[in-house]
Amino acid sequence: MKLQLKHLLCALTVLLALPLWAQETTIGQVDTIAVRSVKMNKMINNLVIVPAQYHDVELQNEQYPVVYLLHGFGGNYATWIEIKPELDDLASEYGIIIVCPDGSTSWYFDSPVDKTMCYETYVAKELTAYIDNNYRTIPEAKMRAITGLSMGGHGGLWLGLRHPDVFGACGSTSGGVDFRPFPNKWKLSKDLGDYATNKDVWDTHTVLSLVPKIDKEARQRIIIDCGTDDFFFEVNNNLHAALLKAGIAHDYIVRPGKHNSQYWNNSIDYQLLFFVKSFASN
Repeated sequence: MKLQLKHLLCALTVLLALPLWAQETTIGQVDTIAVRSVKMNKMINNLVIVPAQYHDVELQNEQYPVVYLLHGFGGNYATWIEIKPELDDLASEYGIIIVCPDGSTSWYFDSPVDKTMCYETYVAKELTAYIDNNYRTIPEAKMRAITGLSMGGHGGLWLGLRHPDVFGACGSTSGGVDFRPFPNKWKLSKDLGDYATNKDVWDTHTVLSLVPKIDKEARQRIIIDCGTDDFFFEVNNNLHAALLKAGIAHDYIVRPGKHNSQYWNNSIDYQLLFFVKSFASN
C-alpha cells in the first residue's frame, strides 16, 4: 500500500508540473481511420485517440505530442484499446494524442523478402506524416514517442532507434527484442527467409543488433520493461546488458508478470508517464 501511494504521489507531482495542455481530465475521442500506404499500395486501419480538450473551441490552436502504440503478433490496431479501455482518459489527462496502427504480422521492419510487408516505412514515414498533416500535433521528434508490446515492443525500439529524427523517445514492454532464439515461430521465416540459410539477415533485423549503431548524440529517451515470468525475459536482460556496456542511457524495469494483457495493462501506465515527462522536459 505504501508503494502504491508513493507512485500515486509521484504521478500527481509530475502532472501538476505539466503544461496546461497536459492537465485536462475528461474523456477523449476514439476514432478509426484508414491511411493509404503508398509503399504497400493499400489502405491500413489505425486507431487515433485525441484528448477531450482537442475539440474545445477555446483551445482550437493548441498542439499536442503524439505517442504511437504498436500491437503484438496476432493483434491489430484495436488491441491496445481492448487491453487498456481507459486510454482515452489517459490521453485527456496527459494532453496527448495516441495512435495505434495496424502492423499485421510484420515485426515493423521492411521485409527484404516480402515487399507487401513494409511497415517500417508505413509507421515511421507515411503514418507520421499523415498524422502531422491532419491533426494538431507538435511535429517535432522530441514530441513523438513510440512503444509497443511483444512484437510491437520490437517495433517500438526498432523504429525508434533507427529513426531518432522522427521519435525522440521509444520503448518496449515484453518486447521480442531478439527473436533469433525462436527461429520457427511467428512466421518470421516468411519475412526474413529460413534462419539456417539467412542468418545474416536475421542478425541485422533484431533490435539487439542496433545497439552499436545507436546515435548517442540524439539523446533519445528509452524505456524497456519485462515480466520475470515472460519467455522474452532473457533477451530483454541481454539487451539491457548490451545498452549498459555501450553506455546508452535507458530505464529498465523488471517486475513480476507474464506475457499477457494483465501485465501490459499495468506496464503502459508507467510508459506513458515516462513519455509525458519526456515531453514536459523539452
